[in-house]
Amino acid sequence: MRDSRAAWIFVAPALGAIAAFLFVPVLASLALSFTDFDLYAVADLGNLRAIGAGNYEALLGDPLFWRALRNTFFFAFLGGPLSVAVSLGAALLVNARLVRARGTFRTLLFLPVVTTLVAVAVVWRYLYHPRVGLVNGVLGWLGVAPVDWLGDPRWALPALVVMSVWKGFGANMVIFVAGLQSIPARLYEAASLDGAGAWQQLRHVTLPQLAPTAFFVALLTMIGSLQLFAEPYVMTQGGPSNATLSVVLLMFQEGFRYWNMGYAAAIAFVLFAILLAGTALQLRLRGRSAA
Repeated sequence: MRDSRAAWIFVAPALGAIAAFLFVPVLASLALSFTDFDLYAVADLGNLRAIGAGNYEALLGDPLFWRALRNTFFFAFLGGPLSVAVSLGAALLVNARLVRARGTFRTLLFLPVVTTLVAVAVVWRYLYHPRVGLVNGVLGWLGVAPVDWLGDPRWALPALVVMSVWKGFGANMVIFVAGLQSIPARLYEAASLDGAGAWQQLRHVTLPQLAPTAFFVALLTMIGSLQLFAEPYVMTQGGPSNATLSVVLLMFQEGFRYWNMGYAAAIAFVLFAILLAGTALQLRLRGRSAA
C-alpha cells in the first residue's frame, strides 16, 4: 500500500497535466459541438444556445464538407500507399550492403522531414511554376505542354500529393531501416543456400519479416494523411475552386476565419470518428492476416 501510494504521488502531476491539457479540452470541444458558439457568444455568453445535433445535421447536408472529405480521402488513398512504397524503396536502398556511405544517404533522405514546410512550399511553388518551373521545363524537354499545377483543379491535389510524399517519406524510411536491421541474417543465409536470388529473398524473407513494421507505418501514414492541413494551407489555401480543400482546413476556416466554433467542433469529431473507424478496420485486417 505504501509503494502504491508513492507511485500515485509521483504520477499525479503528469496525470493532472494530461487531464488539464488533453481530456478537459476534448470534453469541452465535444460539448461545444452541440451549441451554436460563434463570434456573438464570444462577446456575450448569453448568446450561446444549445442546438443538440444541429451542427452535425448541417454538416451532413453541407456540399463543401463532402467536397473536403472527398479531397481528403483522395489524398490519403493516393499519397498513403505511395509514401509507404517510396519509404520502403529508400530503406532498401540505404540498407543495401553494396551502397557506401549509407549514413550520409540516410541523412540526405531524412533532411526534407526536418525542413520547415514554409521553406519547402516556397521551393515547390517555384518548381510548379507554369512558365519557369523546373517540372514544366522537364516536360517541355519531353515534348509535353506546360501544366498549371497549382492553378488547375485537376492537377492541384496530385501536385500536393507528390510534394507531401517527398516531404515526409524520410521518417517512414528510418522506421523501415530499423525493421530491416532487426531481420536475422541467418534467414538470408538459409535462403541463399537454398538457391534463392535477390528477388526471391525480398519476396519470401524481407517482406514477410517487415509485415509488422509495414503495418505500423501504414497506420501512421493513414492517420497523418487524413489530417491533411499544412500543405493546402501554405500552398493553395484550399483552391483552386476548393480542389485542395481538406477536412482539417475546412475546420480551421470555419473556426478561426468565420468563428463558427460549434460547427468547427462538429467537423473535428466527425473526423475523429473517421480516424477511429479507419484505425479499427486496419487493426481488424491485421488480425485476420496474422491469423
